[in-house]
Formats: sequence, C-alpha cells, structure tokens
Amino acid sequence: MVRTVSAVVAGFVLWSILWLGGNALLVQVMPGPFDDDGFTSSVGVLALVLAMSIVWSLVAGFATAAIAGGGRAANAAWILGGLLLAVGIFFQVQAGARLPLWYHAAFLILLVPMTVVGARLRARRTAAA
Repeated sequence: MVRTVSAVVAGFVLWSILWLGGNALLVQVMPGPFDDDGFTSSVGVLALVLAMSIVWSLVAGFATAAIAGGGRAANAAWILGGLLLAVGIFFQVQAGARLPLWYHAAFLILLVPMTVVGARLRARRTAAA
C-alpha cells in the first residue's frame, strides 16, 4: 500500500513539474501568442500544449508503474490518472471561457488513458527484459 501511494505521489509530482515547467518554457520561447496571464487562443499553440500533456501523462504513468512495481503498477496508474483528472477538472473549470471547449475536452479525456498507456509501456519493457 505504501509503495502504491508513493508511486502515485511521485507520478503526480513528476507530471506537475513537467506541466508547469513545459508551459513556462513555452511562454518564454514564444511569448507572442500568450496574454499576460499565460493563456492563448492560438489553435497551433493549444495543440502543442495538448501534445505536451499527452507526453507528460505517458512519462508519469511509466514512472508510476516503475515505482509501484509488479501487480501494483496498473492500479497505481489508474489512481494517478483519476487524480490527474480530478485536478485537471478543477483547473479547466478555473480557466473557463479563456480556453476553447475542444481544448478542455481533449485535455481531460486524454489524461487517464495516456497515463495508463504509459504504465503499460513500462510493463511491456519489463516483460521484454
């Protein structure tokens, strides 16, 4: 139980660091499309941010599965996905009309499956070794 909780916490912290750091870097590298609060209406930039979310979810799911190990990996990934979804809903509601509905929906819909896929990638890597 402690290992599963530790894996979920580590996965959540990793995803959060990657998300915040990636977004901050993106705003620094290409500040033009972003407003003073860090929001954008650029479809291309939002697609890039969504792609980053997919990658971060895969990485966090992979790391969570690696930490949880064995039979706990899948459960830990599902729990992490649910936690990311709950927190994601909170923040997407806060962003409200500042971002388009398609972005909110895609971001939230992809969190859990991509986290679980990341864990499955870890399981395949372990099985192949």
